[in-house]
Amino acid sequence: MSTRHYFPDTAANTLVPCALRALTTASPHLILDEARRVVSNVYHDQSQVSVVGGGGSGHEPAWSGYVGSGLLSAAACGDIFASPSASQVLAAMEAVPSAKGTILLITNYTGDRLHFGLAAEKARAKVVAFGQHSNGKIAIVAATDDVSIGRSKCARVGRRGLPGHVFTMKIVCSAAAENWLFDECVHLAEAVNAQTVSIGSALDHCHVPGRQHQSVAEDTCIIGAGIHNEPGRRMLTPFPPVDDIIKECLGLLCDQDDPERGFVQFDSGDEVVMLINNYGGLSILELGALTDKVQNQLAERYSLKPCRTMVGAFETSLNAPGFSISLANLSAAARQCDSTASKLLELLDRPTAAVSWPNPTTVAINTASVGKDSTNGMGDKHGHQAKGNEIKSVDHTYLSNGGFPVDAALLERAIRSACDAAISAEPDLTRWDMVMGDGDCGEAVKDLCESVLCLVDSGAASQGSLLDFLGILM
Repeated sequence: MSTRHYFPDTAANTLVPCALRALTTASPHLILDEARRVVSNVYHDQSQVSVVGGGGSGHEPAWSGYVGSGLLSAAACGDIFASPSASQVLAAMEAVPSAKGTILLITNYTGDRLHFGLAAEKARAKVVAFGQHSNGKIAIVAATDDVSIGRSKCARVGRRGLPGHVFTMKIVCSAAAENWLFDECVHLAEAVNAQTVSIGSALDHCHVPGRQHQSVAEDTCIIGAGIHNEPGRRMLTPFPPVDDIIKECLGLLCDQDDPERGFVQFDSGDEVVMLINNYGGLSILELGALTDKVQNQLAERYSLKPCRTMVGAFETSLNAPGFSISLANLSAAARQCDSTASKLLELLDRPTAAVSWPNPTTVAINTASVGKDSTNGMGDKHGHQAKGNEIKSVDHTYLSNGGFPVDAALLERAIRSACDAAISAEPDLTRWDMVMGDGDCGEAVKDLCESVLCLVDSGAASQGSLLDFLGILM
């Protein structure tokens, strides 16, 4: 992983204010208190519950990118991987007062626990002494979705917070925007958090500007990677196949027989939502491929088909080459807070003005035409399409013996010979195309020839008709 940056290490402390100025300059609905590094919503409605987030910087778009109507009321931003001070958090709370009360959403780390807790105590004291801050109702809800550390080791301090926290954030902020009462919002946030689990994996640590980089060996993969370069659950060496990595991650999330885990129960028929989060250093292409692998294993091993799948950089770890998987059981959360899974899903889907939250347009789906089991855009686990070099079964009943009939064995040998020759030429084709094009010609020819050979293996040339074979090929 590259440790190079456009900004020198000596300028590391200037990155946060620069980034916050850029965010608020491009977003007219945001206000920046630059001295305290607080971003708040200019259209905040004081009649609604205020929801304030924040934490160390380096996790962008979390949390400043999630400020806006329908999401966070304000966010307090610390230095890179450092919690904001109590005075910063208090400034964020005072920027968005509420007649109903304020909820502080944090991740379960020592600094956030301490500073947000102190800010809450100071705010309560101000109400008692001067009646200045809302009505004195303040609650702290800490994200505890990480499953990498088992029950016996996290009994005292609780589990760490990971990107599954965004489910809690989005749902409770939507409820606040719909004028839910303070206690209802708190109960809802606690229920969603309790029914959310996450696990991370990384190929290397991120590089923190201004700090010495400690790299992970090339043939090693981290299981249970945190968002601050914390030690993972274990290191896998030599580097395993990606299917094995995902299998282990899903086992930690979903295995109900693990006495150290099994934090959330997943039953048949439960409405489950999934987040595949980029730690910051993976390509969009690779993240998509990982998502496909996760979806397939969830369906095959656990009979789970998420009703929503969110993919992207929601809570990053600077430029770490890694990802996390989060699952939230909305059915279980709804039972815990006396609501319904459909209502929680509606809150998750509710539009927001926050610039970093995806707001896809919802399109009505004719469920009768796509099938009962179709969810989240997946008709079935294969998407009704051949994958890779898989060829759909060929119906040969229409084949005639016309169209340049030749000896079937001769036709098959000729096709195989031509395909083998083209496949063997792939390195040269690729090299030449890298000079004149984008370097994919060789692989494209190879893939086509392998598909043709699969057709031959299926018996498509067995009738000895060249035109019929070409018709199948087309």
